[in-house]
Order: sequence, then C-alpha cells, then structure tokens
Amino acid sequence: MKSVHAVLIGLAVIASPISSFPAGAAPAPPAAAASAPLANAIARRASGPFEDFYTSRGHRPLWIDGRIIGANAQIFLKILDDAALDGLKPSRYKAQRLRKAIAAADSGDADALARAEVDLSRAFVRYVQDSRRTKDVGVTYADPALKPGKQNPERVLRAAVLGKSFGDYVRSMGWMSPHYVEMREILRTALDQRLDAHVIGTIRLNRERARHLPPASVRHIVVDAAAARLWYYQAGKEVGTMKVVVGAQATQTPLLVGSLNYAIVNPYWNVPDYLIRDNVARKILSGRTLASMHMEALSDWSATPAVLDPATLDWQAIAAGQQEIRLRELPGPHNSMGDVKFVFPNDHGIYLHDTPNRDLFRKEDRHLSNGCIRLEKAWVLGRWMMGKALDDRPKTKAPETAIPMAATVPVYLTYLTVTRTKSGVAIRPDVYGLDRPKR
Repeated sequence: MKSVHAVLIGLAVIASPISSFPAGAAPAPPAAAASAPLANAIARRASGPFEDFYTSRGHRPLWIDGRIIGANAQIFLKILDDAALDGLKPSRYKAQRLRKAIAAADSGDADALARAEVDLSRAFVRYVQDSRRTKDVGVTYADPALKPGKQNPERVLRAAVLGKSFGDYVRSMGWMSPHYVEMREILRTALDQRLDAHVIGTIRLNRERARHLPPASVRHIVVDAAAARLWYYQAGKEVGTMKVVVGAQATQTPLLVGSLNYAIVNPYWNVPDYLIRDNVARKILSGRTLASMHMEALSDWSATPAVLDPATLDWQAIAAGQQEIRLRELPGPHNSMGDVKFVFPNDHGIYLHDTPNRDLFRKEDRHLSNGCIRLEKAWVLGRWMMGKALDDRPKTKAPETAIPMAATVPVYLTYLTVTRTKSGVAIRPDVYGLDRPKR
C-alpha cells in the first residue's frame, strides 16, 4: 500500500475511514392548544396546503411558544443565514423580513403572531424543498421510486412534527441525511481555514453526493465506497455501522440506489467471465480440476441449467477469450458469497453479501472486490432487515434458498472522500478518480 502524507492547514489525506421523508415514525405529542384568537388568525393567514396542514392540527402553531415566537425560529434563521453552505442563496428566504415579522409579534398581538408563524412555515418549506433538490453527480436509481422529487408543502410540515421534538428536528436539520449535515459543517470548516479552491470544490462535490441520501427518519442503508463502511438508519437514529469490502479501482462499486427485497441463503456464486478466462481456465490447463475449486460448469443461464462435464470443454479457447462458459461456485464454507447475500434488482449485478475471508476487514484499504459489497456482520444486518426470518445461521442446507423481506429496504451506494478530523478537514484517497475535475 502506498504511503500517505498529510497536507498542512488542517487538510490530511487518509487511507482508512473515520469512524425521502419518514414512514412509520412515532407521532409527536400534541402541541399546546392555540387560543381562539390565535387559531382564528392562523386560519385567516394560512392558505392552500398550509391551510390544510394547520387545519389538520386544529391551527396549533409550530413556531410560537406561549405568546412569543420561540427559540426554534432563531435556530432556523441562523440556518437560512448559512444557506450558501447548501449552495443556495440566503436572499431567497427573506430572513430579514422574517426577523421584522418576529419583532412585530413581540407585542403578543394574535394577527402579528399568526403572520410570523405562517411566514416562518412558508420559508421553512421553501428551504427544505431547495435543500432536497439534487444535481446529477452520476447516481443511478435502480428503483426510480427512490429518486428525490419536489416535496409537497403539507408533507414537508407533517414530516417535521412526526418526531418527539420539532426543535431537535430543526437543530439537526432532520430533513437531510446526517452525512449531508456533516458535509455542510465540513464546508464551513473548508471556508474558515481558507483552503484552496480545489479542496473547496471537492467538498462541494461530496456535499452534492450526500444530498441524494435520505434523512435518518427513513429506514435505509448507506454504503460509502470511499470509506469502505456501511451505516443503517431507522426512526431518526443510526442503528448500526460496520466495515465493508468494496470494489477495487478497476472494478468500482457504482453510485447506485435500489431497494433490497430478498435474501438468498447458501448462495451460489456465478464466476465473472474475466475470472474464468484469466484465472480458472489457466488453473485447469495447469492441472487443477473444477471439483477441487468447488465449482461446476453449466450449459446456460436458465433457472434449470444442465451440469456439464469439464472434460468436454475447450479450456484453451476459454483461456484465450474465444469461448465463454458459465461457471458457478457451490455453496459452502469456501463460497465467496459466504452464507447469505442480499439482493436488489439492478443492471450492474451488485448486491450485499457475507464472506468467508474475514481477514479482509483488518485491512485499512478495503477496495478489493469485483464491485459487490462484502459485509463484516452480514447476519447482524440481516436480522435488522428481516427480523426473525434470519435468526443467526441458516437452518437449511438447501442451496440458493430465497427468503423475501416483509418490507423492502432502500440501499444507497455513495462515495464520500471528505471527512472531519480533530485538526480540521481530511480527504481520503480518491481511489475511483471521481473527485477529479471533468474536462
């Protein structure tokens, strides 16, 4: 492994990682009922989807605490002041006009309070919608339903009150992925330390990749191919994390989003054509047998292929790339897939799977696979995804046993080379070359 050198001004290059809207979240406790004059004033002020939202909650306010605009508004205004960190224009949200409305509401007048309340909600919706709007950074959506779209104002506001604390939601920018929030704060550090334009550009590019990730309130999995690490989230929290092995430079794990919908216990492994040509065929010509490699040759790619006699195959032609053959590795302790793999439909042939090669997780650089993701704790992740369906080790020895999931789990494969350290900002090696400026 090549040596890695630190760069001054808080920028380091490191080789190892440093450690949609919600569904099924617990409803928020009811807010204090609004006084009749305030409720009536909010009803007069709100219109369209804002009217629908406030009507559904008895015109209880979001931003008013007692007879004043509460501290959550000031937290939100600070976020708006920093909207440039999101690549947005702070002027779009008219923060100064909001401050004047808040000041006028200090009188306690119901109409003034309602004006500030509804204006804050309108600015909040606009900002959340803009924050969730993604750019093309090379992400493929294998499941088009997961592609971010413009959020309905009422849905934005309902998501904000699903959790226990609206204040925590605002403070943590709970409508965004934790990875995005970290990139936003890193960019604030990229600006405070006056890093060069290339570094700032790299941080912004990473921020745009992170913008494609959902908030922690959405049950989902994130795999970061740069860090070779996986996280999974539910109900607003990080549930767990683990090391993974991801694609090598020549066989990269793509930026891909899809829905995991079933597991396969005791899987076969279909050997890639290039490995058959460059590895297996040459071993056969040197005297090895398919049986000694726990493999078998198949007639075709149908669901019920015939098993071929290896002696009848032209291994010289296969090694020369003149003939292709389907080979698969049999289930068992030697199988490259381990005991289980988790499948989501995609054109890249990518999935998450177990592995018998446990020593790989002790390596700092884990860019070693053919593109799929090898899991440090496959059964732990499986129990989280599937509940009792995968309760430790498989109880069946039957090969290629499919177990459907009760509910699909979105998985986001991303590439985040930027992270924070105690001394400032750090950039991991750009193994895939995705941070290089496009010409």
